[in-house]
Amino acid sequence: MSKLVVGDPLDEATQVGPLATAQGRDEVNEQVADALSKGAKALCGGGTMDGPGWFVQPTALTGLTPDMRVYRDEVFGPVASFFRASGIDEAIALANDTSFGLSSSVWTKDAAEQRRFADDLESGMVYINAMTISYFDLPFGGVKRSGYGRELSPAGIREFTNIKTVFSD
Repeated sequence: MSKLVVGDPLDEATQVGPLATAQGRDEVNEQVADALSKGAKALCGGGTMDGPGWFVQPTALTGLTPDMRVYRDEVFGPVASFFRASGIDEAIALANDTSFGLSSSVWTKDAAEQRRFADDLESGMVYINAMTISYFDLPFGGVKRSGYGRELSPAGIREFTNIKTVFSD
């Protein structure tokens, strides 16, 4: 992450652009600062960026604990949180220990583990050996506090319809 090129999104060399708002940038910086002040370690990044635009340094955090905001909250910026798990049961418990559930990305070649993650992760979408991405032909949406319903695909278009039942005897 430390090698990612941060800059003008109109420049083809840029890999990480600015956040959409100053408030969004400040929120991400506050979440990272909270974690660092409570003992997390930044493998890279972790600070603010000077200059015009609402940029956040690409950051990788380890040593996260439940008292840190980034432990359970969504971070809408270039921040990766790393957790160690002793096995699949602990990994699933860690992943589900949040009130959010938009998407999860699982990396394993073991077919039994893939099935277990797909079944047990509390997430609207589970990507196996892939990052979260939107495809117009697949439903996109979360569970818990990450939304209600779906967008995209036939399932998504139904979210925008009203069904009327008329009964007469």
